[in-house]
Amino acid sequence: MEIITNVEFGRMINAAAQILTKNAQHINKLNVFPVPDGDTGTNMSLTMQSGAQYERDSTETSVAALSAAMSKGLLMGARGNSGVILSQIMRGFTKYIANFDTLDAQQFANALKAGAEAAYKSVMKPTEGTILTVIRESAAAAGQTAAKSNDLIKVSKATYDASKKALAKTPSLLPVLKEVGVVDSGGQGLVFVFQSWYEVLSGKTTQDDLDTPPDMAQFDEKSDEFDAQVSLDPKDIKYGYCTTVLFETGKGTTYDRDWSYDDFYKDLSELGDSLLVIADDGLVKTHVHTENPGAILTEATHYGSIRWVKIDNMRDQQQAVIDRVAKEQTEKKREPVETAVITVASGHGVAELFESMGVTDVITGGQTMNPSTKDLLNAIKVSGAKKAIILPNNSNIFMAASQAAEMAKVPVEIVKSKTIQQGLTAMLGYNPELDVKENAKEMIDQLNTVKSAEITKAVRDTVLDGKDIKRGEYIAIVDGKIQANGRKIRDVAVNAVKTMLDEDSEIVTVIYGSESNEKEADQLVKAISKLNSDLETEVHEGDQPLYPFLISVE
Repeated sequence: MEIITNVEFGRMINAAAQILTKNAQHINKLNVFPVPDGDTGTNMSLTMQSGAQYERDSTETSVAALSAAMSKGLLMGARGNSGVILSQIMRGFTKYIANFDTLDAQQFANALKAGAEAAYKSVMKPTEGTILTVIRESAAAAGQTAAKSNDLIKVSKATYDASKKALAKTPSLLPVLKEVGVVDSGGQGLVFVFQSWYEVLSGKTTQDDLDTPPDMAQFDEKSDEFDAQVSLDPKDIKYGYCTTVLFETGKGTTYDRDWSYDDFYKDLSELGDSLLVIADDGLVKTHVHTENPGAILTEATHYGSIRWVKIDNMRDQQQAVIDRVAKEQTEKKREPVETAVITVASGHGVAELFESMGVTDVITGGQTMNPSTKDLLNAIKVSGAKKAIILPNNSNIFMAASQAAEMAKVPVEIVKSKTIQQGLTAMLGYNPELDVKENAKEMIDQLNTVKSAEITKAVRDTVLDGKDIKRGEYIAIVDGKIQANGRKIRDVAVNAVKTMLDEDSEIVTVIYGSESNEKEADQLVKAISKLNSDLETEVHEGDQPLYPFLISVE
């Protein structure tokens, strides 16, 4: 195969989106920290899906134009550092092929090299042992092979093989990966992309493969009709979990029943409603609203091996719809502000804390779902402000925020808060009377005055930061490093605070999440007070998910 036309290119982009979606959870589990918010796979999948959608929507027929559409989609949909770097790889790729109607082997290899260079330039301090290593070495292998052969199958195979080798050595380049015993998650995502490209070009993936299984969009709950149901009380939803499962029949260690559409449909119909079952050539996709997602998964495993799972809490979704509509109505009524202060946070209580300190716009997300570049741009636009400040509250949002700042039509400053606690403290330095640059400087100066701890549960066994951590234990992450772990949450939290206190410490603030309550927070504060009777303490309801306690020491 010597030429990539618009047909092959479209298949490559959509195959990449499909393979990242199928393997998102596998990539997520490579997260170094054993916390439940590993989201590299989710971020790369959603970023690539956005690029694929823009490519599909384009009516152009040249590879250059389709690549430009794909690149724009990636840029707008980029989430998290991994998604942004992926978008930059494709941006460099696109710039190189800007005038090509088709691609030959050498042009393809050169475009990959341009993608690698763009990715390195997008990162302030490039770190080897990451996705950067994988793209650089893959592009080099593509160039070496293209110099000897004009066969794109050989070049894409060399690219894929080199990406696997580069991924395998990431633990030797990045000590924290070796300590935990995983490869780099972003690098793994890129390996999947190159795998999909090789399979398309070699004929192992065809258009029929890309058309099946059915598009997940038909099962989405986010239709206009659903948005309109703002009067529905979430408590009135009988079956709260929208559960979708894709599995392959006759495969896996749990398989003990021959496939029967009628039996499977009958069993699931007793567990919920809105049931759909689609079976096609050994693959089965089922969608059901239920109160027991686990039972659905169990039924599926009797018939085969699960390939993909998606579970949404529709009560939370409905509440989000109500909140969003209410917010939109408020935004329509509000007067434009001179400076918008935009922050990213999860939890109604946390959002209210930010708003009480002068934040004008809170984007729902953060630890569990990083907002895209488009989300941040929309917030700036909706604010109607002449300038804006972004508080990311998560280092994984820094790059998307930077892209949004570059693309915005008004001046935007970024205050690089890494935690909710840092973001709240930064707001102490905000003065609406100051210029946006002066404000950003004052807010940045506040970041170093606070120490932050996040208390959560480990989702897997690991050894990290010298700690032997078991699944289900509570862990305390203090400014990015695990400082304590154990079975009792109060002990873990108190031990974390001990590492945070020094002779200048004056105030300890505890924000309790949806998995805790005020009584537990008060008991924790009493235990902390015993460490130093001169400490002032505060307790706030945050309602943040996954993290029972967020603790700050100032």
